[in-house]
Amino acid sequence: MTKPPAALSFDLDNLWSYLKTRGDDGWRSFPTYLPRLIPEVLEFFDRRSLRLTFFVVGQDAALDINAQVLSRPVQAGHEIGNHSFHHEPWLHTYPPERIESEISDAETAITLATGERPEGFRGPGFSWSPALLKTLAVRGYLYDASTLPTFIGPLGRRYYFAKTSLAPAERAIRKNLYGGIADGLRPVRSYYWHLGSGKRLLEIPVTTMPWLKLPFHLSYLLFLGRISESLMRAYLAAAVALCRAAGIGPSFLLHPLDFLGPEDAPGLAFFPGMDITKKRKLSLAGMVMDVLAGHFELLPLGRYARIVRDGPASLNIRFCEKDTIHPDPIEVDHDQR
Repeated sequence: MTKPPAALSFDLDNLWSYLKTRGDDGWRSFPTYLPRLIPEVLEFFDRRSLRLTFFVVGQDAALDINAQVLSRPVQAGHEIGNHSFHHEPWLHTYPPERIESEISDAETAITLATGERPEGFRGPGFSWSPALLKTLAVRGYLYDASTLPTFIGPLGRRYYFAKTSLAPAERAIRKNLYGGIADGLRPVRSYYWHLGSGKRLLEIPVTTMPWLKLPFHLSYLLFLGRISESLMRAYLAAAVALCRAAGIGPSFLLHPLDFLGPEDAPGLAFFPGMDITKKRKLSLAGMVMDVLAGHFELLPLGRYARIVRDGPASLNIRFCEKDTIHPDPIEVDHDQR
């Protein structure tokens, strides 16, 4: 029996972008771990004959220090996606003209650095807005992958604020970081945004557990793994079983800190899971990839998006209007978040 398709993607957030989100002025010199990280990650996936989509930040692509190494994923057969230019998780607060420049400037820099024009987008910190979706549709993007349908976003935001010493003005900018409870009402499976004037855009959410809406991308699994590997395995098994029962091939997300130990980025010790050694992380990540590959055919997001777009009705694409989930495919407009 052919395994159902699923997607792998990697948000290539850099050291400076994590510092910037925290409010640490050290980000302004654009410290990077990409020249060291990318070859190690490519080797990890090459050993497993897996290909995925790397979402690249435009600012990184524009810097000479990263240009050569950013071309390596494409040379190895991976896909490239757009992760905005400045990687600011409050992207949803931008006016339309600024969103346009974020997308276009990143697109130009990424294409020059990698030799591949991105056809998919993911907002930093799962940030999105109607203006963003319309910009992507106008620019001919195949898909957006910015939504995380979970109820626990506010908990993540509380943890984040507890680990920072941001000024009130900076906290106000970040007040909707990681979304709200209403995001848990969004579909887990893929659907189309209908944006007016006949335009629509395929949305591929980062998959959470069907019905429960609990995240299970690798960062969450590693956090559980530091407590108990048995707990982590059981949690992953439950997520896989629920996806299979719902007929959903998951869109599985990875981050740089899933592959870096405390010795690689000592300035990021405040992040969950950064007290786990690199060796331990790689072992757990390998186990997760083996489990997923045992149940699904793991593909880059672009290939997965084409299967969803062109595939059978059993994929059950849904349509979404405003904050309401419709159980049946209907044509609707989306004018506000």
